[in-house]
Amino acid sequence: MNNISIIGAGIGGLTLGNVLKQHQYDFTIYESAPEIKPVGAGIMMAVNAMQVFNHLGLKEKIENAGNKIHRIVIASESLQTISKTEILELETHYNSCNVAIHRAELQKILAESLPSGCLQLNHSLQTIRKEENYILHFENGNQIESKIVFGADGIKSPIRNQILKTGIIRSSGQKCWRGLVDFDLPEKHHQEAFEMWGKGKRFGFVKISEKKVYWYACINENSFSLDASLADIFKDFDSLVLQLIEATESENIICNIISDLSPIPKWYTENLCLTGDAAHATTPNMGQGACQAIEDAYIIGKLLEKNQDFNAVFEAFQNIRRKKVDYIVNTSRTIGKISQWEKGNSFRNFLMGLIPESMNLKMAKRIIELEM
Repeated sequence: MNNISIIGAGIGGLTLGNVLKQHQYDFTIYESAPEIKPVGAGIMMAVNAMQVFNHLGLKEKIENAGNKIHRIVIASESLQTISKTEILELETHYNSCNVAIHRAELQKILAESLPSGCLQLNHSLQTIRKEENYILHFENGNQIESKIVFGADGIKSPIRNQILKTGIIRSSGQKCWRGLVDFDLPEKHHQEAFEMWGKGKRFGFVKISEKKVYWYACINENSFSLDASLADIFKDFDSLVLQLIEATESENIICNIISDLSPIPKWYTENLCLTGDAAHATTPNMGQGACQAIEDAYIIGKLLEKNQDFNAVFEAFQNIRRKKVDYIVNTSRTIGKISQWEKGNSFRNFLMGLIPESMNLKMAKRIIELEM
């Protein structure tokens, strides 16, 4: 029998494993994929996540595998700056900076620092039921009994659906392409995350390593014809956008509908707790999805320092985290709508430009401040 099982070896599940390792707990992580392979695209680890990695002794490894980002820029289709947030001051204060990195690189670093043998691949959870302990059935025929279960199994969480029987996934009405490409970005963009807002669409890019650039293109689904190509949709944007799209091989582009989870009443039940997207999936507009899963793991670790009773920890964990994740889910949803308005864009850009940088920093601080 297992004492602790974590379902899902995404960034949240792997971080939780590293936190439990730091606290000398035995655990097993079950992941449905047959290998942790370089799929997915880029990701930005914000200052809050990097502080957690600092506690885990992984900050430098992650910085070396990615690219440091010191400012966040929002611009119009023609690259006219709408708003700019320099975060050097926050970096100094928190002794960490934003790092843009390939998702697979990050997962590799997190997986390699786990105790050997605790990660079980090719274990896709089919059913979970509660008897005296939890009985986990996997598609490969294995059956495991576990006392404590963490559901780090994403927005479609089978654990949430089967045990807590809750959770409505909401579509944002937006569709997003994400690409990875070897590309020589103009020097001025090397340390910044850059996003352009147009009519019913936006485009963003960030350098994630020496050669690689990660880009994303989001549109309001109902506003564009289904057979329009990306290059067609973004032809009124600066030529840099078209160069990025055209330089990217189609197998290096993934496309998803953007969704989130409407807030659920409880993230835990006896001896079981959801973390990350399974508990509070958010749209990617604030770049905080994975970062909040990482914060979850950190807070669970901090609580376990004081109390070894997992059920007490789960309750305290939700009480501490709830307010911040609800704020992020709601704010992110709103930003998604504003950034892809169809009308009155120049007025929107003008208003955005009036927001003082100090206010942007204040919002950034609210997000990157850890609760404990």
